[in-house]
Amino acid sequence: MTMEEEAPLHELRVEQPRMALNRAYTLFHSSLLLALLYHRATSLFFPSDEYPRLAVVLARATLFAAEVMGALLWVLAQGFRWRPVARTVFPDRLPPDNELPPIDVIICTADPEKEPPVDVMNTVISAMSLDYPPEKLRVYLSDDAGSSLTQFALKEAFYFARPWLGYCNKNRVMTRAPEAYFSSCLHGDGDLHGSALMEKEKMKLMYEDFKQRIKRAEVDYKLKDHKYSTKEHTSSIQLIHEEATDLTEEEKAKMPSLVYVAREKRRGIPHHFKAGALNVLLRVSGILSNAPYVLVLDCDMYCNGPNSARQAMCFHLDPKMSHNLAFVQFPQAMHNVSPSDIYDGSMKWTFELLWKGLDGVGGPILSGTCFYLKRKVLHDTKNIYNKGEFLSTACDMLQLRQRIGPSHPLIGAMKQSSTENFITDILSKGSVLIQEAHNVASCSYEKETQWGKEVGFLYHSLVEDNFTGFNLHCGGLQSAFCVPARTQFLGSAPINMTDCLLQSKRWSSGLLQVAFSRYCPLIYGTWKMSIPLRMCYAYMAFLPLSSLFLLCYALVSPLCFFNGISLFPKASTPWFLVFAGTYISCVAHSMCEKFSLGGSFGTWWSAERMWMMRSVSSYLLGLLSVTMKQIGKAEVDFELTNKVNDEEQAERYAMGIFDFQGGGVLLFPLITVALLNLACLIGGIGRMVIEASYDALLAQVFLGALAVVASYPIIEGVFVRKDRGKIPISEILKPLMLSVVIMSSGYLIFSL
Repeated sequence: MTMEEEAPLHELRVEQPRMALNRAYTLFHSSLLLALLYHRATSLFFPSDEYPRLAVVLARATLFAAEVMGALLWVLAQGFRWRPVARTVFPDRLPPDNELPPIDVIICTADPEKEPPVDVMNTVISAMSLDYPPEKLRVYLSDDAGSSLTQFALKEAFYFARPWLGYCNKNRVMTRAPEAYFSSCLHGDGDLHGSALMEKEKMKLMYEDFKQRIKRAEVDYKLKDHKYSTKEHTSSIQLIHEEATDLTEEEKAKMPSLVYVAREKRRGIPHHFKAGALNVLLRVSGILSNAPYVLVLDCDMYCNGPNSARQAMCFHLDPKMSHNLAFVQFPQAMHNVSPSDIYDGSMKWTFELLWKGLDGVGGPILSGTCFYLKRKVLHDTKNIYNKGEFLSTACDMLQLRQRIGPSHPLIGAMKQSSTENFITDILSKGSVLIQEAHNVASCSYEKETQWGKEVGFLYHSLVEDNFTGFNLHCGGLQSAFCVPARTQFLGSAPINMTDCLLQSKRWSSGLLQVAFSRYCPLIYGTWKMSIPLRMCYAYMAFLPLSSLFLLCYALVSPLCFFNGISLFPKASTPWFLVFAGTYISCVAHSMCEKFSLGGSFGTWWSAERMWMMRSVSSYLLGLLSVTMKQIGKAEVDFELTNKVNDEEQAERYAMGIFDFQGGGVLLFPLITVALLNLACLIGGIGRMVIEASYDALLAQVFLGALAVVASYPIIEGVFVRKDRGKIPISEILKPLMLSVVIMSSGYLIFSL
């Protein structure tokens, strides 16, 4: 029986009921949008009211333009809902362990002050504990700070991993990040009794000792004012497993290899943030092990289950799709999300609904972490190798040096499948390989090569994952989305407003870098990519422009309401039903999607509110950042979110209370819009009552009230709260002055 005739490693099922409902809703809502835009256009060019003033015409034209933009974004978003699918994997049908391919795990960390070493080491240990032949698993940690504290912690992690791996295998532990395993009984590992319980307590004491050693080291480094620079340091590569002198070679072979990598960084030489670190890891791992598959993890995204490697291989080893498969994406889930989820940090809607839809039209977008990538697809990211043969066919050495760089071992590694016997190669060629690894980790290695341009992760955008995946899909490759019953990866969501908005600003800046370039998904690339998938990429790229759509409603509508100017049909006319129906249709559909994923009204409202806040703040600032870069006035920067646990912030988050500490410029537009809408609502209602213009202004009363309700956490932070999480006076004065200026200007303009 051939491999094609054997039982399949996975199955795909189209979710027919959801697909039919989605398409029916698309048709229904499209008709409402067309009717709404028709009325807007006709009333704009053929006004029938008593307001002939130019300012009123411009206000209506602005709202019309915003609605056209919103409608176009909505149309693009339907690509996610065109063909939702679900997959089932069968790891028990995989080949025997000795026939499984090697896997390199690469993990990135950037700053031990913002990314606590204990948390990073939990990710490392969980990756080392994957249910996969240990001799075929290699774990690389990239430390972009070049901190000796991280080096020390990694060595301690390796020593702790030795008994931990044995304990996990013996007791069939599912949660293999020790912090998560020992801190909660809700990890699906069952109750232990007798000797097994005693063994668990012993292991817990060992873990606490491991943590204390790292925390003492942190204190020592701070007391000694230990200096390290995240922007300038030499390269450092350490084979942690080779330095474990108390282990025999046989014992080492039973554990995954562990390697510390710090690339060289020099001021004035671009390091390209996370994409640059990933490319260094690709080169270093290519020389040392060169596994055909690579698992990429963020330092705070630990393995919540041991089976992801085998589940991913169900796709990569499937003869029907492996030749055309670039990567397998797993969903990202968060372990610290509160029941109210006030910052909409769970990402459940994104992965369980949108990414499932992507899987049916070409595959999910590369999502930064939790994906198993075929290494050779990055050898020529843009001009995808001809069905997998790039670099394995005749290419002269000069061409290869121009693309890959001057490292002969790296070129040789790229032309072969993998270094099967990692330990033997290190023992026989250790010093040579390490020296060459230092060479490819230097900050000057990529000069005059195609790294970041056509090879490896691409540098054009801050969202290197999205942009790289887009180019892979443009080349005709596909991806797969694996959603097993047990969540395989868990990370930490931001638990304060500043980090939440900062993260969104970084993403929006990166997406707009793609949208406003020749790589715009609407026009770039061949048509090997399906139209729905191209629509999805375009939606992601242009999503931050929803800031303009929402700002028009948040500024123009309240100003007109305050001045008694109607922007919507009268409530007594049939056209009012079109506008009301469009809004109700959007809300009902959004709620149905949220409820279908197990959400509640509270989590739905949190998501809607955060979409509005992100649009007004981080999306707008991301747009301004990219605009300044386009005109040469500033550079788009990669701003790292703080992952250090703050007990006060965690307590407020658990209680559903917003924390605005350190918001600064991120809060400026939010406060301005909140104060403006509050004042306009109060003043507008007074005017409406006096003039008895309820029929004409009903829609604007509703929109103003909705804006104030959505802004209530901001208003509360300004006027009511006294705790440390409030908005400080120093951050209120300028937005207050600006809102007064906007209201006064609006009054003067509409009075002309």
